[in-house]
Amino acid sequence: MITLLAPFLDPIAFAIVGGGTLAAMILRTPARDLANGFAALLTLGRRHFVADALLDQIAAFGRIARRHGVMALDRSVIADTDVAAAVAMIVDGGTSEEVADLLRQRRRARSERAVAAAELWAGAADTAPAMGMIGTLIGLVGMFVKMRDPSAIGAAMAVALLATLYGAVLANLVFAPIAARLRRHARDEAVERLRLDAPLIALAAREAPRAVMAEVA
Repeated sequence: MITLLAPFLDPIAFAIVGGGTLAAMILRTPARDLANGFAALLTLGRRHFVADALLDQIAAFGRIARRHGVMALDRSVIADTDVAAAVAMIVDGGTSEEVADLLRQRRRARSERAVAAAELWAGAADTAPAMGMIGTLIGLVGMFVKMRDPSAIGAAMAVALLATLYGAVLANLVFAPIAARLRRHARDEAVERLRLDAPLIALAAREAPRAVMAEVA
């Protein structure tokens, strides 16, 4: 296998395409979005987000609040940050409108982060072929410079041809699929998280009057 791939391996061509694409990503992307974009790669292998477990947990919170009071929720361990923030607001006496606004803001922030991550890799997919063309031009210049030395033309020609190949492969088989999967994951998660709004808002609407009465007492 390695023998078959050996003619298609050229570190100089890969350095031009890969290094140039990475440099373009760094130059045009804020540091925070760049870090989020690379961190998003860790989510590609995870299962799609499903809200069923969180819905069961919210239903359990409702039973606990009815039996022991809303303050008992303050001791709950909640892994999901959005649900944790909403429950904390409910414990503090937040109204249903405030909880709805909080969930809306957090969902918008999550969506913006997802869009930024997908745009990072979509931009890389657009840049890689251009870097491949730059590598091709560099290889051609090397060929013309070394025309008097036939033994050195081969290496320059390899850079010229393989740079275009690397740019096309990275763009269409690596970067573009990453961007597409990140968009799909974000879209599916956003739809699932919408299911959390109604039970959390209902819990806030039911418990807010009790929290106010407890503070007055």
